[in-house]
Amino acid sequence: MSAADPLPARQVLRLAAPALPVLAAEPLYLLVDTAVVGRLGAVPLAGLAVAAVLFAQVTSQLTFLSYGTTARSARLHGAGRRAAAVAEGVQASWLAVGVGLLVTAVGQLVAGPVARALGSAPEIAAGAESWLRVALFGAPLVLITLAGNGWMRGVQDTVRPLWFVLAGNGLSALACPVLVHGFGGWAGLGLVGSAVANVIGQTVGAALFLVALIRERSRLQVGLHPQPAVLRAQLALARDLLARSLAFQACFLSAAAVATRFGAPTAAAHQIVLQLWTFQALVLDAVAIAAQSLVGAALGASDRAATARARAVARQVTRYGLVLGVVFAAVFGALAGVLPPVFTPDAAVLAVVPVAWWFFVALQPVAGVVFAVDGVLLGAGDAAFLRTSTLLAAVIGFLPLIWASLGFGWGLAGIWSGLSLFMVIRLVAVLTRLRSGRWAVTGASRS
Repeated sequence: MSAADPLPARQVLRLAAPALPVLAAEPLYLLVDTAVVGRLGAVPLAGLAVAAVLFAQVTSQLTFLSYGTTARSARLHGAGRRAAAVAEGVQASWLAVGVGLLVTAVGQLVAGPVARALGSAPEIAAGAESWLRVALFGAPLVLITLAGNGWMRGVQDTVRPLWFVLAGNGLSALACPVLVHGFGGWAGLGLVGSAVANVIGQTVGAALFLVALIRERSRLQVGLHPQPAVLRAQLALARDLLARSLAFQACFLSAAAVATRFGAPTAAAHQIVLQLWTFQALVLDAVAIAAQSLVGAALGASDRAATARARAVARQVTRYGLVLGVVFAAVFGALAGVLPPVFTPDAAVLAVVPVAWWFFVALQPVAGVVFAVDGVLLGAGDAAFLRTSTLLAAVIGFLPLIWASLGFGWGLAGIWSGLSLFMVIRLVAVLTRLRSGRWAVTGASRS
């Protein structure tokens, strides 16, 4: 593609389409896991709810192993240095093992106290603790998978990660009912069987990524030993991405906490619309992943047209994000009276849903642009800007309105007004940054 050529939609689709099932695999598996454990009764299901949220909070903060590795590998790939791009994967895998073992060790120390603090009854806390202690052994495996996704996306290979993740999650889904409920004369492991199934699937997924990495490094003669300089560079990028992720967590946890203060119908309505928000974010994140890979590769080329190509990719991906957001708005607007009853028959909840629903619909085009430009800036390695702008949007926009809605009794309208202001501030910030061109730093490394 020359600097003047438009970015073909099929090129974005080639990278985004396989990335979408990878993003959706874990949420879909959690639905299966919940359904299987739910047959044990309310107490084990409550224990799973507490433990799974805790485990997800830890692993979701470490997605820098995916996004940061993609940014660094994509530049090297664009520079024609595939061996160096794969070397980033080797170093990210070392980092995944180190951080994963630390998470496992610390998690084992605090699993009991934290489960007891969050569990509303001793039997729920006991179930959560038993699940968590087993599941924590999968932490290094989850992080290896994140690192594997990162370097493979960087070299524009999103197909093999799809099969690796589906193999691991598919095996977990098959093993979970047997391990939880038993088979034949065997009674099964109960709630702990769910955690064992998780670890089995994570082992398979991580092993497939490691095999792919070892084969690639052998073919390209890439060293396997840790490289402190590369690890330090990856950790610097991780610091910015982690701060950004914590800002998101603070906002959405605050929103959930405030929603519950307005009663069960408001909390339930918020949960329904928020889950749909999470779903559409998965689709838009797939476009952002394509943007990361394409922009990083364009900037890594370092020729005279590199900046022009990167800007052309950025403009085109932003247009695709806007179109996708408008389509989402039209679809969810049309389904306003049809979709909420699928989630609940409760009249009190359905009466509150429209308060959040139309905020959700109106935000779709904004989200389409914001998520697409996020992908562009992540691909450019502009994580420091994303960190700062997200923190400011949270502190200035989302959090004040959330807590004001509690103080002034604004309910769901106040909460979703906070989310709207958060997204609008981010929109202005990322578009200003995109227009400035200061993100488009060429070279195999941003530094």
